[in-house]
Parts: sequence; C-alpha cells; structure tokens
Amino acid sequence: MNKFLAAITFISATLLCTGSLHAQPEQQIKTEIQKKLGANAKVKSVSPAPVTGLYEVLVGNDIFYTDASAKYLIQGEIIELASGKNITEQRQTDLNRIKWSDLNPANAIKNVRGNGSRQLAVFSDPNCGYCKRLEKSLQQLDNVTIYTYLIPILSPDSVQKSKQIWCSSDPYKAYIDWMINGIAPSGKGECTTPLDKNLAFAKTYGITGTPTLFFTDGSRFPGAVQITDIEKKFNSLK
Repeated sequence: MNKFLAAITFISATLLCTGSLHAQPEQQIKTEIQKKLGANAKVKSVSPAPVTGLYEVLVGNDIFYTDASAKYLIQGEIIELASGKNITEQRQTDLNRIKWSDLNPANAIKNVRGNGSRQLAVFSDPNCGYCKRLEKSLQQLDNVTIYTYLIPILSPDSVQKSKQIWCSSDPYKAYIDWMINGIAPSGKGECTTPLDKNLAFAKTYGITGTPTLFFTDGSRFPGAVQITDIEKKFNSLK
C-alpha cells in the first residue's frame, strides 16, 4: 500500500510540473521573447491567441505569435476556415484605430468642398511622392472636409517646405501648388507651426510612413489609397 501511495504521489507531482510548463504566464513569455529579440524590438504585450496553445505577441504595432515556451516566433495570419474571417487582419485594424477626437483640427490645413459632410484626415510629407499621387486622387472627392497634417519625416528639406507652406498667406493653395503643380513654396517659413505637435502625435500613434489616412471611425488606411476604396469607406460610415 505504501509503495502504491508513493507511486501515486510521484505521478501527481510529475503531472503538476508538466502542467505548470504549459500554463506559463503571459508576463514570463513576454520577458523571454524580449530577451531573445533584444533591445531593438519593443514587445508591447503578450496575450492568448484565438488558437489554443498560441499567444499573440505585439511588437510595436506588428502582430506575431509564439508558443507557451516562447521557443518560436510565428509570422503570419490566422484565418478562421468556417467563416473565412482573417482574425489577424481584423486585430491589426483594431490596433491601428485611433479616436477621431484625439486629432486637433487646429494643427491641420483644412479644405472644405461642397457641404463638407464627409471628413478625412491625411498625414503627409511635402516631399513624399505617394502623397503627391494621393493628393491628385483626392481632388475627385466632393462634399468632404480634408484635414492635412504635415509631418516632415523624409528630410531637412521636408521641414523647410512644411514651414513655408504653413506660414504662407494661403496654406492650402501653397500645399496644392507644390503637391500637384510643382510650384515650390516661397518665403522663409518663420512663424509658429504645429509641426512638432504633429510629429509627436505621429510617434504616439505609430504613424511611420506617409501618406496615412484616418476616417471618423478611427480606422487607418496607409499609403496612396485608391479613390474607389476611399469612397467605399465613406459609404460604409453612413
């Protein structure tokens, strides 16, 4: 009997130790992943993924997955086969979302067309080729209010041009003249600008490239988005 009880005790202890390995807490996984990735990558959070045994690892605003032992880092998308829903894509969209009210219109170049009922925020660098392409497309929109936030991130010349545009007597005209017509802004750009505030906002919300668009529901569209996709998004907000 004593031998039997000893065997049961040993088996129970073994099972408990094994179980504790699989129940490794998120904080321990985060610490282990951070150690392996090094200081150049900031692990923001670790949380259970929708697939048993996997954990979501948020590095900056990028989503990865790992196992309970933090041995593997998996890059890819989780798709629910029954519905076809891209769970990773939806999660990324939610992470990239902002509060529209966090935007300060006073820091933007405002342009109202038609009744101005539809609203759009654009973060732009005056030396960004894709921003120029987007701006040409945006000319097709009507009944819209566009807030353009200048974030000079490409070069010192971007800073100078942004200052010249903002400090001109008509910032929107100066912006369009440069972005569409190739007429360089003039003047010394010596006035108080919101550029530092815009750059701080961009850093806080992970806006690392231009153009980046935001809609009133907080959703983010990076890059030179097609006008058809912009109209489709506007229609979904009605």
